[in-house]
Amino acid sequence: MRLALIAATLLLSACLARPVTAQEAFPLSRGQMVYVPVYSHIQHGNLDDKGQPMTLLLSSMLSIRNTDPHHGLVVNSARYYDTSGKVLREFVSTPIKLAAMASTEFFVENKDKSGGSGANFIVEWSADKPLNPPIIETINAYFFGTQSFAFTSPGRPIQPRP
Repeated sequence: MRLALIAATLLLSACLARPVTAQEAFPLSRGQMVYVPVYSHIQHGNLDDKGQPMTLLLSSMLSIRNTDPHHGLVVNSARYYDTSGKVLREFVSTPIKLAAMASTEFFVENKDKSGGSGANFIVEWSADKPLNPPIIETINAYFFGTQSFAFTSPGRPIQPRP
């Protein structure tokens, strides 16, 4: 009975399983507005006598990578927002042209507390012709002595070409 149940479970799993691929392809695009979370503050540990958790400040690097092997794109804007939704800084003073397979990045220091725990970027990019959307993400990191960690936060398109 137990062997039959295991066999049935494996057969059902095999029937429902999708083939493994590197990643689903995204449709080609001529531009997007992309929301990218920034984790510059991480609360952890126990609450103090005021009821507040400890806070660890992280640095954050916004990375924009053109994944199209044949066509360039333009980064028109990279606005940094705080937890309340207020624009703190525009990192792109003039549009940045990224050639095919090129990248650019912007950095927020760990001593910059202005963004708060809900900081984010809104990135706007455009292209003359449809192309592979860029990979847009933040790399949030903390390195101190023997303690360190880093993780990525992927961007999510919230609007097609503005």
